[in-house]
Amino acid sequence: MAITKIHPIKSTLNIAIEYITKAEKTDEKILVSTNKCHISTAHTQFIKRRQEYNIRGTVLARHLIQSFFPGETTPETAHKIGLELCKKILKDEYEYVLSTHIDKGHIHNHIIFNNVNMVTGKCYQSNKKSYHQIRYQSDKLCKENNLSVIDEYYEIFKKKYKTKGKSWYENEQSKRGTSWKSKLQFDIDRIIIKSKDWDEFLKRMADLGYEIKHGKHISFKHKDKERFTRAKTIGEDYTEERLKERISENINQKTFTVKKRVGNIIDIESNEKIKASKGYEYWATKHNLRVASDTVILMREQGFKSFAQLDEFIKENADKRQNLQDEIKRIEQKITNLSSTIEQIHIIKKYKLIYQEYKTNSSDKSFYDEYKSQITLYKNALSNLKKHYSKMPDSKDILKELDLLHEKKNTLMQEYSSVKDSMNELYHIRKNYEKYMGKERER
Repeated sequence: MAITKIHPIKSTLNIAIEYITKAEKTDEKILVSTNKCHISTAHTQFIKRRQEYNIRGTVLARHLIQSFFPGETTPETAHKIGLELCKKILKDEYEYVLSTHIDKGHIHNHIIFNNVNMVTGKCYQSNKKSYHQIRYQSDKLCKENNLSVIDEYYEIFKKKYKTKGKSWYENEQSKRGTSWKSKLQFDIDRIIIKSKDWDEFLKRMADLGYEIKHGKHISFKHKDKERFTRAKTIGEDYTEERLKERISENINQKTFTVKKRVGNIIDIESNEKIKASKGYEYWATKHNLRVASDTVILMREQGFKSFAQLDEFIKENADKRQNLQDEIKRIEQKITNLSSTIEQIHIIKKYKLIYQEYKTNSSDKSFYDEYKSQITLYKNALSNLKKHYSKMPDSKDILKELDLLHEKKNTLMQEYSSVKDSMNELYHIRKNYEKYMGKERER
């Protein structure tokens, strides 16, 4: 397995080359190779090439690092792989210095190459496409030399979902201020709940500061952003067709929308402050009448003709909230299981060669002692996967399923939050009614 990274060198080129070719790091410079230049004069050769082609850019060279998994390869093999990588990506068209460092816990290659192509005179274009080519060639060479290869989908999984001490949802909430797609998703979810039809949804999104572009795929651009974002890139629940379906589903279910918070009924008989002040008692009586009136008006606005109807709606919403909670827990459990699965796949890929070496030389106790923990991890991961899968699952498919589950969970969490807020207000209204009407009956 090899990890690759590349960065530009804009100054102190001579110091960088001197560092990567130090004798104590490269087995007395045995593990150093060059192309079309010499170690001691490579930096001046790079500069001359720039002058030859009248290059004015700030980048003098590129520094590529290729790191191998500890204990997986020898210095000689690593150096050979580094030379092959140079041939594949530089094609004998760039001066370079290659060194293999063996002074750390893991063997790694340093490749410093001229930013100027000595055949065409053009500068090296470092971008996603060229880096993908480096990764591809590095992985291919690792496979050819029986080394493991990094699982790119596991790397994506780590970046997206492995958060310290936080659930995925909590992490998303903490990123609301910086994550544009999360912000758009959050706004869409809360506006859908409030919208009675598609036109109202579009108007409410526009009121939030979004410019909307219609076409094959609906796109949104906030006033603070420069580019439009297609809603479908957030997830399958955010295509135009699905958004309309969600609004329709929302309309078909009776909803409760709080326009303003209703006050609290004051218990006039047991309140000590009222007993001590006739003025406060007068104010409290008027306050209770106003709250009772607001409660009745709010009920009528929401379509409730009786408190029996309100009670029935409270029960329906309580059931809905419980169902949402149960579904969220089910999704969370599935996310946990799939996260465990992708971790196990990673362990098997990571330690496969070590385990194969152990099986080939099972009598070598020193090898087992050195890699006992890795061998145990491999065996346990393989055993766990066999309990649930007839064949090795694909981490790409697992990651795709995780993405869908996280999107679904986030949508359900928004819906749950809305139902919970409505329920709190409904209970508040019911409590006011019981307090006020109960006292009225006693009188």
